[in-house]
Amino acid sequence: MFFRPEARPTDRLPHDPFKAIVAPRPIGWIGSIDAEGRANLAPYSFFNAIGSHPPLVMFSSEGLKDSVTNIRTTGEFTASLATWDLRHAMNASSAPLPHGTSEFEATGLTPVPGQIVRAPRVGESPVALECRAIEIKALVDLDGRPIGNHMVIGQVVGIHIDDAYVIAGRFDLARARPITRCGYKDYAVVTELFALDRPPGAD
Repeated sequence: MFFRPEARPTDRLPHDPFKAIVAPRPIGWIGSIDAEGRANLAPYSFFNAIGSHPPLVMFSSEGLKDSVTNIRTTGEFTASLATWDLRHAMNASSAPLPHGTSEFEATGLTPVPGQIVRAPRVGESPVALECRAIEIKALVDLDGRPIGNHMVIGQVVGIHIDDAYVIAGRFDLARARPITRCGYKDYAVVTELFALDRPPGAD
C-alpha cells in the first residue's frame, strides 16, 4: 500500500496512521507560567531530545496554545516525566480549560517552582527538566504556508531526579515506568530495557 497523507484510502484506513507509525513518542509534560505568574501544565507527544552537548529538547504545539504563549513571554519551561502512576492526571491535564485556569489545581498535582527557572514542575513526577527557550518557530509546509504548529526548542539548565530511582549511579528508567504515545488513543509503558554495545567509533 502506498498513498499520499492527504489522500489516504479511507475505506481501508479510516483513521490517520501517521502518529501510530512514528511511535512510541515521549510525552513532554510542559510546565510554564504566564506574565502574571499563573501556572499552566500540558502534555505534548511531539516531544523529544535533540542534542546532548548542551542537552536540548523540543516540543511542537498544534495550534498556538498557552504553553507556547507563556514560554514566549517568560523564556522558560519545565518538562516532567509522565509515568504509569500519573497517567490519569497527565490525560486530565490535556483538557481545554479556560485561559488562566491552572491544570495543576484542576488535577490535584503539586506545582514545584524550579531552582533555576520560575516555571513549575510536577512534584509527583520522579524526573523533571528545567529549560530555557532558545527558539520558538512557526512551522510551514513545502509551499511555505503556515500550518499552525509552533516548535519550541529549549536548553536544559537543571535536572531533578528522585533519589529512589537512582540505582548504582544510573537513573532506572524501567522502575519509573514512563508512558509514551503510540497514536490513536493508544499508549505504551516502559517496564523492561535491553542493552546493545554499539560498533567501535559510533557516537
